[in-house]
Amino acid sequence: MPLKQGEIVEGKVKRVAPFGAFVEVNGETGLVHISEISIDYVQDINDYVKVGDSVKVKVMSLEEKGKINLSIKKVLEEERKKSCRPAEVDWSANSNKTNMSFEDMLSKFKQESDKKISSLKLTKEPRKRRGIQ
Repeated sequence: MPLKQGEIVEGKVKRVAPFGAFVEVNGETGLVHISEISIDYVQDINDYVKVGDSVKVKVMSLEEKGKINLSIKKVLEEERKKSCRPAEVDWSANSNKTNMSFEDMLSKFKQESDKKISSLKLTKEPRKRRGIQ
C-alpha cells in the first residue's frame, strides 16, 4: 500500500546516523531527522531510538526523487493534544453549597479582601509608623 503524506504508520528503525534515523515503512525507507525525533532537545539520537525499535511515524513529505521525510515528534505532539482535554466540571455542585445571593457573596468577598489587604499593609509599613521603635 503506497504511503500518503500526513498519515501515521508503524515502522522499524533500520539504521541510526548522527543526523537522524532511517525507518522502514511499508517496504520503503524514510528519514526521521534529528529535529523530528522528540519534543525534547535531542543531543544523541541513541538515547531515543535503537536499531530494531518499532516506532510510530508521521509521513511529512514524499519527494519526487524517492525521499521520504518522517517525524516521530509530530506523532507525540498529536497524542499529547488528544490527552490534554479540559476536565469536565460539575458547576451545579458549587451552587448547592451556598444559599447566598450574589450581592451577599460579593459583600463577603470584599470584607475578606479588605482584611487581607490591611494585614499586608501592616507588614509593609515602616516600624516607626506603626508606633514600634
